[in-house]
Amino acid sequence: MIELTRLNGSALVVNSDLIKYAEASPDTTLTLVNGEKLVVLESCDEVVARVSAHRARLLADAAKLFPAGSAAAIAFASAMRVLDAEQAQQEPSTGSNIDGVHRRRKADY
Repeated sequence: MIELTRLNGSALVVNSDLIKYAEASPDTTLTLVNGEKLVVLESCDEVVARVSAHRARLLADAAKLFPAGSAAAIAFASAMRVLDAEQAQQEPSTGSNIDGVHRRRKADY
Protein backbone atom coordinates (compact mmCIF):
# COMPACT_ATOMS: atom_id res chain seq x y z
CA MET A 1 0.00 0.00 0.00
CA ILE A 2 1.23 3.50 -0.79
CA GLU A 3 0.08 6.75 0.76
CA LEU A 4 -1.05 9.50 -1.61
CA THR A 5 -2.95 12.77 -1.23
CA ARG A 6 -6.35 13.64 -2.66
CA LEU A 7 -6.78 17.07 -4.22
CA ASN A 8 -8.57 18.27 -1.06
CA GLY A 9 -5.45 17.42 1.00
CA SER A 10 -6.77 14.28 2.69
CA ALA A 11 -4.54 11.22 2.87
CA LEU A 12 -5.39 8.20 0.76
CA VAL A 13 -3.80 4.75 0.96
CA VAL A 14 -3.88 2.80 -2.31
CA ASN A 15 -3.11 -0.83 -3.03
CA SER A 16 -0.35 -0.25 -5.59
CA ASP A 17 -0.97 -3.65 -7.20
CA LEU A 18 -4.34 -2.36 -8.40
CA ILE A 19 -2.93 0.62 -10.35
CA LYS A 20 -3.30 -0.02 -14.07
CA TYR A 21 -1.84 3.30 -15.21
CA ALA A 22 -1.24 6.91 -14.19
CA GLU A 23 -1.61 9.96 -16.36
CA ALA A 24 -1.07 13.68 -15.87
CA SER A 25 -3.95 15.65 -17.41
CA PRO A 26 -3.00 18.14 -15.72
CA ASP A 27 -3.73 16.53 -12.35
CA THR A 28 -2.39 13.03 -11.80
CA THR A 29 -5.18 10.55 -12.44
CA LEU A 30 -4.73 6.91 -11.46
CA THR A 31 -6.83 4.31 -13.21
CA LEU A 32 -7.23 1.10 -11.24
CA VAL A 33 -7.67 -2.34 -12.78
CA ASN A 34 -11.40 -2.21 -11.94
CA GLY A 35 -11.78 1.06 -13.92
CA GLU A 36 -12.05 3.32 -10.87
CA LYS A 37 -10.22 6.63 -11.25
CA LEU A 38 -8.44 8.51 -8.47
CA VAL A 39 -7.08 12.04 -8.75
CA VAL A 40 -4.07 12.79 -6.53
CA LEU A 41 -1.71 15.69 -5.83
CA GLU A 42 1.49 13.69 -6.41
CA SER A 43 3.07 13.69 -9.85
CA CYS A 44 3.20 10.55 -11.98
CA ASP A 45 6.93 10.33 -11.26
CA GLU A 46 6.27 10.48 -7.50
CA VAL A 47 3.60 7.76 -7.74
CA VAL A 48 6.02 5.55 -9.68
CA ALA A 49 8.77 6.21 -7.10
CA ARG A 50 6.45 5.27 -4.22
CA VAL A 51 5.29 2.09 -5.97
CA SER A 52 8.91 1.14 -6.74
CA ALA A 53 9.99 1.78 -3.14
CA HIS A 54 7.04 -0.24 -1.83
CA ARG A 55 7.82 -3.21 -4.08
CA ALA A 56 11.53 -3.04 -3.22
CA ARG A 57 10.62 -3.18 0.49
CA LEU A 58 8.37 -6.19 -0.12
CA LEU A 59 11.09 -8.03 -2.02
CA ALA A 60 13.69 -7.20 0.64
CA ASP A 61 11.36 -8.44 3.39
CA ALA A 62 10.63 -11.64 1.46
CA ALA A 63 14.34 -12.25 0.87
CA LYS A 64 14.98 -12.01 4.65
CA LEU A 65 12.61 -14.92 5.24
CA PHE A 66 14.88 -17.33 3.40
CA PRO A 67 18.47 -18.04 4.52
CA ALA A 68 20.92 -17.64 1.64
CA GLY A 69 21.54 -20.90 -0.19
CA SER A 70 18.50 -22.67 1.30
CA ALA A 71 16.11 -24.57 -0.94
CA ALA A 72 13.43 -21.94 -0.20
CA ALA A 73 15.79 -19.10 -1.21
CA ILE A 74 16.67 -20.88 -4.45
CA ALA A 75 12.98 -21.49 -5.22
CA PHE A 76 12.17 -17.84 -4.44
CA ALA A 77 14.94 -16.59 -6.74
CA SER A 78 13.80 -18.97 -9.48
CA ALA A 79 10.20 -17.76 -9.19
CA MET A 80 11.36 -14.15 -9.41
CA ARG A 81 13.34 -14.93 -12.59
CA VAL A 82 10.24 -16.54 -14.13
CA LEU A 83 8.15 -13.47 -13.28
CA ASP A 84 10.82 -11.17 -14.72
CA ALA A 85 10.90 -13.22 -17.94
CA GLU A 86 7.11 -13.16 -18.25
CA GLN A 87 7.02 -9.40 -17.73
CA ALA A 88 9.82 -8.87 -20.25
CA GLN A 89 7.78 -10.73 -22.90
CA GLN A 90 4.82 -8.38 -22.46
CA GLU A 91 4.88 -5.25 -24.60
CA PRO A 92 5.36 -2.25 -22.27
CA SER A 93 2.96 0.63 -22.86
CA THR A 94 4.11 4.14 -23.55
CA GLY A 95 3.61 6.97 -21.10
CA SER A 96 3.39 6.27 -17.42
CA ASN A 97 2.06 2.72 -17.29
CA ILE A 98 3.05 1.64 -13.78
CA ASP A 99 3.92 -1.94 -14.77
CA GLY A 100 5.89 -0.76 -17.81
CA VAL A 101 7.96 1.56 -15.65
CA HIS A 102 8.70 -1.25 -13.22
CA ARG A 103 9.91 -3.53 -15.99
CA ARG A 104 12.38 -0.84 -17.03
CA ARG A 105 13.48 -0.09 -13.45
CA LYS A 106 13.61 -3.63 -12.05
CA ALA A 107 17.38 -3.70 -12.58
CA ASP A 108 17.65 -0.79 -10.14
CA TYR A 109 16.68 -3.04 -7.19
